[in-house]
Amino acid sequence: MPQFHAEINVMPHKALLDPQGKAVLMGLKNLNITTIEDVRVGKHIQLLIQANDEKEAYQIAETACKNLLHNPIMETYQISIHPVK
Repeated sequence: MPQFHAEINVMPHKALLDPQGKAVLMGLKNLNITTIEDVRVGKHIQLLIQANDEKEAYQIAETACKNLLHNPIMETYQISIHPVK
């Protein structure tokens, strides 16, 4: 059965405060890196999926996101699927 890599980025909703992002921004300013105006911290998740095709692999990754990998109240997610070569 073909294998696919799913790359998932989970980020906090833009309307919500991001305390980790604010802490990183303050750390950067303490290092005199002052040209960065905002930081958002999220999660990057990689899955190796066995599926018949890219569409099925996407559906599996989306089910994982909806049921476990993200909190819909606080986070959004983006999925990209790539065949394993």
